[in-house]
Amino acid sequence: MRELPLTENELNPLDSLEQWEDDLLVRYPEPEHKAKDEYRNYDNPARDTVREFYRLNHTYQTYDFVRQKEAEFLKFDKKEMPVWGAMEFLNTLVDDSDPDIELDQLQHLLQTAEAIRADGHPDWFVLTGFLHDMGKVLCLFGEPQWAVVGDTFPVGCAHSDRIVYPEFFDANPDSKDERYNTKYGVYEPNCGLKNVHMSWGHDEYLYQMTKNHLPEPALYMIRYHSFYAQHRENAYDHLMDDHDREMFKWVKKFNPYDLYSKSPKPPVVSELKPYYEDLIAKYLPATIRL
Repeated sequence: MRELPLTENELNPLDSLEQWEDDLLVRYPEPEHKAKDEYRNYDNPARDTVREFYRLNHTYQTYDFVRQKEAEFLKFDKKEMPVWGAMEFLNTLVDDSDPDIELDQLQHLLQTAEAIRADGHPDWFVLTGFLHDMGKVLCLFGEPQWAVVGDTFPVGCAHSDRIVYPEFFDANPDSKDERYNTKYGVYEPNCGLKNVHMSWGHDEYLYQMTKNHLPEPALYMIRYHSFYAQHRENAYDHLMDDHDREMFKWVKKFNPYDLYSKSPKPPVVSELKPYYEDLIAKYLPATIRL
């Protein structure tokens, strides 16, 4: 890893945390859903910042970096608060760069959850929709966006060319390290994703935070909802076991709700809050450690 400190531009290459999510609608279109321009209307999409985001992400997300962040953040010794308080804490990250829909993070999560609820799924699935991005509170502890959001991928083995912007991995030290640049790297064939270290970000952080409280399908949705190289491209089937393949049916079921539930009409938070507070209390402790 580079020893020099990162510049301000490297720390914050995106205009907003949601910009990479908007880019997903371009890179992973769903033909059975409405076209992207029916959800977002950009007169002049700023894609250069998205490319810069992934240049940094792919350069610095190394195996050693991930292990360092796991050791730093999975102690959960930064803060303790109610889940709803964490959501309000998260909202301080959001800016007004979206040209069409002025939704804060809490409203996006409520829209995702309400779409799941409207389709009659179990309440734990609804709660998963509400919680799935809560790990983005990492940004509030000084973490750069490239270490919080973005598509995730395994570290410690060769980078697939099915990952978005694969050319940027040329600058990643692991791509030249014989311990990490082979098909299996530090892993065994079909070892199961539970034994694989993923690039660091909000998915893994929230999974570790909730792993003792939610049903296993919910935990797979949380842990792998940004792992597009697998749940859309099947690029890492050689690391998955049969249990992973079964659970990924849930990951794939969740993904459209995350991408396509946004609407210009924001939810009425005050009306929905009692329902979600009761749902949180059913599955999670009174306070959660960050």
